[in-house]
Amino acid sequence: MVLDRVTLAFDENVILKNISFTMETGHTKIILGASGSGKSTILKLIVGLLKPDDGVVWVNGERVDRMTEPQLMKVRADLGMVFQEGALFDSITVAENVGYKLYEDADMPLDRVRQRVNEVLGFMDLEEFADRMPSALSGGQRRRVAIARAMAAKPRILLYDEPTTGLDPITAITVDDEIIKLRDVENVSSILVTHQLRDAFYVATHEAVRRDNGRLEIVPAGADKTEEAEFIMLRNGGIAFEGHAADLRRSSDPYLRTFLS
Repeated sequence: MVLDRVTLAFDENVILKNISFTMETGHTKIILGASGSGKSTILKLIVGLLKPDDGVVWVNGERVDRMTEPQLMKVRADLGMVFQEGALFDSITVAENVGYKLYEDADMPLDRVRQRVNEVLGFMDLEEFADRMPSALSGGQRRRVAIARAMAAKPRILLYDEPTTGLDPITAITVDDEIIKLRDVENVSSILVTHQLRDAFYVATHEAVRRDNGRLEIVPAGADKTEEAEFIMLRNGGIAFEGHAADLRRSSDPYLRTFLS
């Protein structure tokens, strides 16, 4: 994925100004910034919900900023989006929510859809909730179901828009763990938009490993793995910082120090 000198304004209000970054396969970009700094706007540009005034947006080798809506549908099929509040359908079960996109795909046989749904629920440790309604779940469980739904179609890129907002710290960690598992086991590229520093640093500095008994564990990441997660700090429509967790923590920039404090 590449954003190259992207600029977007609404009338006189400049939202993004000359934004450029590249994300490699299986890596993570963590976008930080104050409210209204343009974090979620970047996600909307990636999925084609907004068009930049200037600059280029590439997703999986396709230039999306020039695409029509029908052309964008093909690109979006390879993107998974997790919204802040989960955005589950309350009138259908957890399993039906997870398989919703697959059920809409007329080319996939129903038995294969059910198999994939079971695979995803198992990976996310959500099997026991398959037949429950979303209203019967806790906030953290709902967010994990939203992640399961986003990954059901096996997208190469997952976009997370404030996935832990409103959750207590312990519950938020369970969501963070799922983000890490998908990145490290499924090799999914991730863009995490958040203002929760605790979650941002946790995702950047931990990794999922599979033990000899087959069980996945989340452990502190080695030096090489932490290099695969990069932070982007937005300020006044531009990039105030881009680098790794250690670089961000060491920065003496007054704005960054205030934000991190």
